[in-house]
Amino acid sequence: MDDRRTLDQLKEIGAGRPAPEDVVFLYRQAFAEFGTAALWSTIQLPQPTLAAALSITESLRVEGDRSARRLAERIEEACRAAL
Repeated sequence: MDDRRTLDQLKEIGAGRPAPEDVVFLYRQAFAEFGTAALWSTIQLPQPTLAAALSITESLRVEGDRSARRLAERIEEACRAAL
């Protein structure tokens, strides 16, 4: 399926919707691996929403290295699948 929704559209749809376990796992992995380098300005939530998970992908892409960008892609793919 070709999902052409923008990141902002996905965040709007995912606001208030709890992230499924696979997204929560990737979200926590992002903070564990790249928290100080790429997510230094973001607070890690204990129960992230889909919108919160999507919001860290921008920082991972801009502030992170190649591994962080790949993780951002995985988070976005998992969120798209959940929506």
